[in-house]
Amino acid sequence: MTAEPSGAGALPILQVRALSRTFHTAAQGETVALQATDLDVAENDFVTILGPSGCGKSTLLRIVAGLDRPTTGEVLLDGARIGGPGADRGMVFQSYTLFPWLTVLDNVCFGLRERGLPRAEQLEVARDFVDRVGLAAFANHYPKQLSGGMQQRTALARALANRPRMLLMDEPFGALDHQTRELMQELLLGIWERERKTVLFVTHDIDEAVFMGGRVVVMSARPGRIKSDRTIGFAHPRHYSLKTTPEFGHIKAELTEELRAEVLAAARQAAERD
Repeated sequence: MTAEPSGAGALPILQVRALSRTFHTAAQGETVALQATDLDVAENDFVTILGPSGCGKSTLLRIVAGLDRPTTGEVLLDGARIGGPGADRGMVFQSYTLFPWLTVLDNVCFGLRERGLPRAEQLEVARDFVDRVGLAAFANHYPKQLSGGMQQRTALARALANRPRMLLMDEPFGALDHQTRELMQELLLGIWERERKTVLFVTHDIDEAVFMGGRVVVMSARPGRIKSDRTIGFAHPRHYSLKTTPEFGHIKAELTEELRAEVLAAARQAAERD
């Protein structure tokens, strides 16, 4: 099956308008982490946000999640202003953030229980998503009994089980070894191809950004701003062998040069200030 490019012809589900974030500390004074930023994300889109370390990409994601507040601007989800966390946005972090005293199944049930679903319904939904991420045989295991990849699969199942409007992912595979990371990329893409869930995915890895995204949004070095927004036209389903094609290599080379130029410019600015 070949899917259309994500978000094609769709209206924005997420609207970021003139969003900025400035931090104040006694030691460093005022630090602008994110300049005034605009971004639209369409229904069913898979957008990867790529940028150098410290560019504000995680800050942007945390504001969309409602875990931080902007200094200026606003974020709208389905036309309503985001003022805090909500079940309409599922968040997956680099750290697995599982409850160590709960089994895989009960970790996935957690959000469903908080919403007040009856236990039988919780278990039915949780078992479905545990099966989708390939952990049915480990449903009664505890996090300490799982590999890193299995723990991140559990975190993904927990986020998806709440049926969020959007899935927000902050470098979710960054702590995994290379082979496990590639397997998780294919797993997540497979779920997206079936579910067509809207995804905003932060990474500093260029290969990952191009392989996963229907769009790659590139951010500048701090203070962060959106430098470019590129559509990635590769068809679905995507196989890891895509990374060996000339077309993939060409896009990767262009993005590598774009990011390198930003990092070098930031280094020159820092040297001039010193």
